[in-house]
Amino acid sequence: MTHLWRGVIREYSDRLNVTDATPVVTLGEGGTPLIAAPALSRRTGANVFIKYEGMNPTGSFKDRGMTMAISKAVEHGAQAVICASTGNTSASAAAYAVQAGVTAAVLVPEGKIALGKLSQALAHNASLLQVQGNFDDCLDIARELSANYPVHLVNSVNPDRIEGQKTGAFEVVEQLGKAPDFHFIPVGNAGNYTAYHRGYKEFAESGISDRVPRMFGFQAEGSAPMVLGYPVKDPETIASAIRIGNPASWELALSARDDSKGYFGAISDAKILEAHRVLSAEVGVFAELASAAGVAGLLERAAAGEIPNGATVVITVTGHGLKDPQWALRNEEGGEAQPTVVAVDVAEVAAALKLVPTQGAE
Repeated sequence: MTHLWRGVIREYSDRLNVTDATPVVTLGEGGTPLIAAPALSRRTGANVFIKYEGMNPTGSFKDRGMTMAISKAVEHGAQAVICASTGNTSASAAAYAVQAGVTAAVLVPEGKIALGKLSQALAHNASLLQVQGNFDDCLDIARELSANYPVHLVNSVNPDRIEGQKTGAFEVVEQLGKAPDFHFIPVGNAGNYTAYHRGYKEFAESGISDRVPRMFGFQAEGSAPMVLGYPVKDPETIASAIRIGNPASWELALSARDDSKGYFGAISDAKILEAHRVLSAEVGVFAELASAAGVAGLLERAAAGEIPNGATVVITVTGHGLKDPQWALRNEEGGEAQPTVVAVDVAEVAAALKLVPTQGAE
């Protein structure tokens, strides 16, 4: 009998902080595909899989945590929620708030949010304010507002968010039939890095899997506080979703790294762009730019000889390419890619496609 996916709270209620009194606010998040990536396997010698979180309802992994955060907020009587965001959190918070019938207020850095994400938040009727500062400024304000006004904070500093996001690791183990040897993931606020490690550890402690994978997290070079060991005051990278200088889950992520014998690395914008093209042109996965940081990290670590041949590797691709499609429109030289224009003529179309007539064709 076909199983109808019910969203992560109902699917994993025995492993989440919910009771019969918790109203389940869901858009059917989770259940995302784990995709074999033979092109990446050939490049690295590992067995590589993509956990494609762009297939969540609002197009990013944030939905896993937001179903928990909004459900618990409503359980506690909240009438309004607030978040700071580089984009994906705003889209998710707005959508789940609509589903719950509560108000969403969103603070985003002025001029630092991709159009696809901005449009989602506005479409879901969020009260959106662009702050003349960076993400960290937005989060500071959101925290202060939630401490002094009747609004519920739903950023990843909210432990309910981490709880929801750990379900991604549950799915990986169930889909693979085991935990991978390595898990690669982009790092911005470091909540997802923390959450996957927590999920893997819980399954290992329950005897469902036999290991906790080594967690490898990657930041952009211009926004790499976890690598540098101190906050970055003015973070800068083309990968807007990880343009965060002072991660909210810093200490939790450091503990996850140490427990898993993991690693934090910094990747250049050029390498992130290169990995973005590899994902779309060789694997068939269209991702937002920041999502490619984990792929870039795998390619870099494999080139450094750090990934054994035959190791099982999972990479979380955190968001869909339609979030920020402008990068797909750039050619290899950095200019704007243009389609080839042809006349209404079969021979001209065939020539443009470099096709040779089949034998016997006129």
